[in-house]
Amino acid sequence: MAFFLRRLLGIIPILFLTWTVVFVVFEFIPGDPVSLMMGGVPASDEVMANERARLGLDKPVLERYASFLGRAVVGDFGESYKARQPVTQMIREQIRPTLELAAGGLVVGLGLGLLLGVLAGLKPNSWLDTVCIFLALAGGSLPSFWSGMLLIYVFGTVLAWVPIVGSGFSALILPSIATGLFMAGDFARLVRSSIIDAMKQNYIRTAYAKGLAPIRIVGKHALRNALIPPITMLGIQLSTLIGGAVVTENVFARPGLGTMLVDAVLNKDMPLVQALIVYTTGVYVLVNLLVDLLYVLIDPRIKYARTPSR
Repeated sequence: MAFFLRRLLGIIPILFLTWTVVFVVFEFIPGDPVSLMMGGVPASDEVMANERARLGLDKPVLERYASFLGRAVVGDFGESYKARQPVTQMIREQIRPTLELAAGGLVVGLGLGLLLGVLAGLKPNSWLDTVCIFLALAGGSLPSFWSGMLLIYVFGTVLAWVPIVGSGFSALILPSIATGLFMAGDFARLVRSSIIDAMKQNYIRTAYAKGLAPIRIVGKHALRNALIPPITMLGIQLSTLIGGAVVTENVFARPGLGTMLVDAVLNKDMPLVQALIVYTTGVYVLVNLLVDLLYVLIDPRIKYARTPSR
């Protein structure tokens, strides 16, 4: 509990620094927000001044900065310049497809990476090891947009096994594979190294000497201890997963936060871009906190709460 509270409090300065950087960057972006909101429609100076006052752009920069931090805490980032709707509501409407794609990519990445890594680690320097690592390297080296277009051509157009666009589970298969392939490559290589190291430990030799089944030795003893380094990488790979989802959503013409972010950048819709960056950063920090907490479940020997020595 003490470790959890310390880590939770440690998130506050990270979010504060991130939100500050976001505010400063958008302050230096050229262009008049009111003109962008007007969309090139001619307006009098009085109308422009009233709109700046409504948005709070007529206030000093420090006052706007304090207002931005206060609104960010409660999740209020104003209105979209283009849609004229609250950006929080717009994100809420588009978050489900992105979460579905991220979950699908996570399942594919973890499942495929774990399978290839375990097979390669159990038979190091064999033909099976070579094939598994080759597949892992191939998956991790292919850009998401290229693998996505390849999957569309082979499985969507030539074989017609699954739909290319649409909704539902079947339409989520190809985007999930394209998103998870990149993650699977790095995960497989790390699992392989961890399995090789774990299989050399004395407790594995003891388990074999007791006559335990190989599948139980690998699944219950070796794999559990070998998962700590891959779990560490899992939190880091979240940013890659989010970035891959942005590309994949555009390749497969899926709705979601990735498509929304690209459209917002092209339209210079700064409040929407600002909100997406802040929310993404917050999720990334929280997931890394959950990854740290998983260490205790995987390896009970890890103790975060230490009593001072006397």
